[in-house]
Amino acid sequence: MPDRGGGPTGPRIRVGRPSRRVRTLLMTLGVLAVLAMAFVMFSGFWTDWLWYRSVNYSSVFTTTLWTKIGLFFFFGLLMAAAVGVNIWLAHRLRPPLSAMSMEQQSLDRYRMGIAPYKKWLLIGITALVGLIAGASAAGQWRTWLLWVNGVPFGQKDPQFHMDVAFFAFDLPWYRFLLGFGFAAAVLSLVAAALTHYLYGGLRITSPGARATAAATGHLSVLLGVFVSLKAIAYWLDRYGLAVKSSDFKATGNWTGLRYVDANAYLPAKTILFCIAVICAVLFFATLWRRTWQLPVIGFGLMVLSAILIGGLYPAIVQKFQVQPNEQAKEAPYIEKNIEATRNAYGISGVKPEDFKGAGKVDEDRQKKREDADTAANYRLNDPNIVSPTFQQLEQERSYYQFPRTLDVDRYNGQDTIVGLRELNVNKLDKRNWINDHFAYTHGYGVVAAKGTETKKGSKGAPAFTESGLPTTGEMKEYEQRIYYGEKTTQYSIVGGPQKELDYEEDGGGQKTYSYKGDSGVNLSNPINRAAYAVSFGEPQILYSGAIGEGSRILYNRTPKERVEAVAPWLTIDGDVYPTVVDGRIQWVVDAYTTTNGYPYASRTTLGDTTEDSLSQEDSQRTVIAQQNQVNYIRNSVKATVDAYTGDVKLYTWDEKDPVLKTWKKAFPGTVKDKSEIPSALQDHLRYPQDMFKVQRELLTLYHVTDPGQFYNASDAWQVPNDPTKKDDSAVPPYYLSLKAPGQSQQQFALTTTFTPSERPNLRAFMTVDADARSANYGQMKLLRVTGDVDGPEQVQNKLNSMTEVGNFVRDMKGADSDVLYGNLLTVPLDDGFLYVEPVYVQGRKSAYPLLKKVAVSYGTETVFADSLKEGLDQVFGAGSGTKPPAEDQDGDEPTKPPKSNDPTVQAALDDAQKAFEDGEKAMKEGDWKKYGEAQARLQEALERAERASSKAAEKDTADGADKPSDKPADKPADKPSDKDAEKDAEKDDKSSG
Repeated sequence: MPDRGGGPTGPRIRVGRPSRRVRTLLMTLGVLAVLAMAFVMFSGFWTDWLWYRSVNYSSVFTTTLWTKIGLFFFFGLLMAAAVGVNIWLAHRLRPPLSAMSMEQQSLDRYRMGIAPYKKWLLIGITALVGLIAGASAAGQWRTWLLWVNGVPFGQKDPQFHMDVAFFAFDLPWYRFLLGFGFAAAVLSLVAAALTHYLYGGLRITSPGARATAAATGHLSVLLGVFVSLKAIAYWLDRYGLAVKSSDFKATGNWTGLRYVDANAYLPAKTILFCIAVICAVLFFATLWRRTWQLPVIGFGLMVLSAILIGGLYPAIVQKFQVQPNEQAKEAPYIEKNIEATRNAYGISGVKPEDFKGAGKVDEDRQKKREDADTAANYRLNDPNIVSPTFQQLEQERSYYQFPRTLDVDRYNGQDTIVGLRELNVNKLDKRNWINDHFAYTHGYGVVAAKGTETKKGSKGAPAFTESGLPTTGEMKEYEQRIYYGEKTTQYSIVGGPQKELDYEEDGGGQKTYSYKGDSGVNLSNPINRAAYAVSFGEPQILYSGAIGEGSRILYNRTPKERVEAVAPWLTIDGDVYPTVVDGRIQWVVDAYTTTNGYPYASRTTLGDTTEDSLSQEDSQRTVIAQQNQVNYIRNSVKATVDAYTGDVKLYTWDEKDPVLKTWKKAFPGTVKDKSEIPSALQDHLRYPQDMFKVQRELLTLYHVTDPGQFYNASDAWQVPNDPTKKDDSAVPPYYLSLKAPGQSQQQFALTTTFTPSERPNLRAFMTVDADARSANYGQMKLLRVTGDVDGPEQVQNKLNSMTEVGNFVRDMKGADSDVLYGNLLTVPLDDGFLYVEPVYVQGRKSAYPLLKKVAVSYGTETVFADSLKEGLDQVFGAGSGTKPPAEDQDGDEPTKPPKSNDPTVQAALDDAQKAFEDGEKAMKEGDWKKYGEAQARLQEALERAERASSKAAEKDTADGADKPSDKPADKPADKPSDKDAEKDAEKDDKSSG
């Protein structure tokens, strides 16, 4: 109908048009604004491309980009076409005349209003839905790549007998397609219905038929498509039961089918599938019948069936069949869940071994004392405590810093505490753009200390094996400059006309340096400079004279950040650690492949499972997960990041992992073969902590393989709380070289303890071979404690209740000092467990803690001693030990065999002295075979001396001789008092300051 409305009459006011100059100016400004927005969008894309090209992983960028673009346009156009075609078709099928009812008269005004803009309105609607659908599809690039590159697992699920790859790679993609189909069907149905209503094909209040035949047929087909998709959904739901999560009282978190799923839901889904297919056929039949009567009846039957068959029937089965005898009914499915979970998390070979654990001190004291010396390298320098000591003694300059938690590595056959002296621009005396990004660009050097010893005469400070600025020590020569590190988060511009500060000399002079690596992006190109000026929001990059020929910008500088960027399909371990390999500082990054589609395997939340007392204190130790909820994990990749060049290398570690094989097909050439790992690097590779945390959490329940016992949870465990912390945070696993039961020599391992659920006593101890060089790497030993043994928290409570500990703490508080408890180490020893805990003291005026005491506990004996040797002697009896340590706690020379007036005794002591010297020489040369032989000779000589001394003493007693015995005695040297030690520590503070 024509628009008959008229406006008010009267004089018209002419509005003057803008002048040509103004129009030109406005047009120019508009064009410039569009170009500026386009350049902002381009700069982000361009800088990303330049960065990936600089790290030689441009294929990752292009593969990801083209996959996203392809998915965006394909599914965006598909959705736009689906909605647009149905709107066009509904408009084309509109009736020629509309009944002149009030409803249609009201709609006429809307039809008249949109008539001139119908074409643009159609384009706008389809473009909007296409953009939304395309953006959603682009986010599924990982799902698409897994589906198109999927590699079989070679394992079949126990219910449907399909390869696990179907559930891990195929089913997620099918579900996405199904969800997209539902969205397209619903949007098309709504758009078509509105169009039919607007143009009279559907009527609500008008007299006559409610819908035209054309509208009826069109909408019926769309409803038929929707119901067909519902039928497909019912069919896929059958397979989805194998990876469905549900609550189960035995585990709390259950994945896979249970009795009610297999015997009620599964047949129900099959029946509903058949009903949905019939219902869809009825909707399609309306093209000929032109009535909705049968389809509506069929749809109602489908809804009723879904309620009765899909909801009520399973509830009845659960109530009357399962609950009266749940344990027996669920047993076969629990067995499947246990097997799948243990396979998915790599713990299928872990079997608990009974271990008495309740060792008694009074049984063979001498043997236990001897075994205690070789049971482990007791790490007295706690990497979680001594970072401030590194900071105070080896920081050298205020703008350097060490990580809050240091790392444990192995050098020259011994456990070593390692930290990098990284740059901290927040501590610069003068902050400006040049200093922050041009002058102060890198840290300097590795600082390392022995894990088992303290420095001679230091009263408890670490014994550094690599120190100074530049550092010197046992690591020989290596590139010490650290351009990439855990603390290096700011960008730097290097290699240009502006010189960098290398390091400050003790005399006050400064060494300058210009970066010689090829890392970063070249800023000589003005387009690159403009792009980075926009991306970083720093206009000075565009015009600063400090940037010139050879200038390169370094960013994305943390190891985790770089590995995550070049391998966005990996989950990154929270603990990244540095090593010195072939003259370079290399960051080692453990990475995982994961999925949440392993049938029957229970899921775990990585963020919660890997949290402990260390990760709570240090956010940098948090896992970076691409998928937080997983039920399959493998440490399939070992990555390295060069601290000088930033070069990232990915190495295959688990060659059998099908998920890694799939990603290697998707990104060919990005992950090197395992055979390409440098030999020197393998010496420092280790079993990752976060993987171990996930496995130990699963083993709190899944150490049980009997379905009945699993159901009753009669042997459920828990990871104990860290006894050295006040909050309820899990105790972290500890790296430690130890000799587990059944092993003939020490092995670098990762250890943890378990306690019974809601109880504090020790229930189990687990260790995993963490040495990548070992033939048994990754092999776990789980000791189930059968005796009554104190757990970590009980040992700590027992220690805190000791009188001498209370006196010590009171004295330290009186001296204005704090007492800090280090890692409580648990070590299997003969038939029991030995607990060792270093205790530190930090004065309020002192910047760092010093090792002052060592707590030792075995069986019913708990002592608080000045050194580890003294503590072991007190527990097992003084003089019962035979292996003299290389150094005691304060670094004093080891006690040598004393002289004797008896010739027989003296001859034995001379032999002992010779064996002792041979052992020292062998230890320095690293010849452990000769060292063991020397220790055996030393043992035999000391026993001869003791026997000869005893005979001499008996003879003197029988003769009534009133003279002292020649029996040698291990009298400990006088130790300074705690107050003297505190004074010495304060002197050290002043001298180091």
